[in-house]
Parts: sequence; structure tokens; C-alpha cells
Amino acid sequence: MATTVTAKGQVTIPKPVRDLLGIVPGSKVDFRRAADGSVVLARVDKRQPGSRFAKLRGHAGEGLTTEAIMALTRGEA
Repeated sequence: MATTVTAKGQVTIPKPVRDLLGIVPGSKVDFRRAADGSVVLARVDKRQPGSRFAKLRGHAGEGLTTEAIMALTRGEA
């Protein structure tokens, strides 16, 4: 994935890379030089971003009982 360097020396980290490393706004990253001379981007902050599903947990309401669900699937309701 190629990206362009701005006049200020800034680049946009491609979304697939941000997703892979869990980089979100405010994340700390480090650029390290590997033994082979390549540069490696690594996330250095310990705080892991919340799961995209975490904010949805507990918001489904009371829901149905197992018996009610079974009755619906059997067509008894």
C-alpha cells in the first residue's frame, strides 16, 4: 500500500494497517529500523481500543426467554 508524504512529512496510515494494529485517534506508534534496514511501524501504547461490539453490549433490552424463542421457531406463537 503506497501513500504520499505531505510537505510537513506526514503520511496517512492506510485503513487496513490501522485496523490490523488497532490504531485509533490518540494511539501512540513507533517507527523502528529492522536488522534488514526496513522500517517497521509498531503500536506502543498499551491501551487497547474497545471492540466495535463492546459499545453495543447490554443494549438489547430484556429480550425473550428460551421458551419463547423455541415457541417462535416451532411456530407455536
